[in-house]
Amino acid sequence: QLQASGGGLVQPGGSLRLSCRASGSISRLFTMGWYRQAPGKQRELVASITVTRIAAYADSVRGRFTISRESAKNSVALQMNSLKPEDTAVYFCHTSNGNIDYWGQGTQVTVSS
Repeated sequence: QLQASGGGLVQPGGSLRLSCRASGSISRLFTMGWYRQAPGKQRELVASITVTRIAAYADSVRGRFTISRESAKNSVALQMNSLKPEDTAVYFCHTSNGNIDYWGQGTQVTVSS
């Protein structure tokens, strides 16, 4: 019910845009966000955005990443600029109704020269 796209391979300093669309019973009223998980590390929250478009970011990406949402399409995007090798991870979109967590399938982002 969460379909993510947009990952890939990019050189350091480059940009990528991830998109995620919710379908089915997922409400447009939920906070949506992006997590990432690098090999051997725990999954971490990268950015989130409320239905009123209040955004929050991890310290490691603030100023480089921008999260946005389009309520009419029930979708969320993550614009990633000035990418660094340490941004390499599988990125997951996420939302929750407070009881059930919904996860996208994950999209690989690799930052390497």
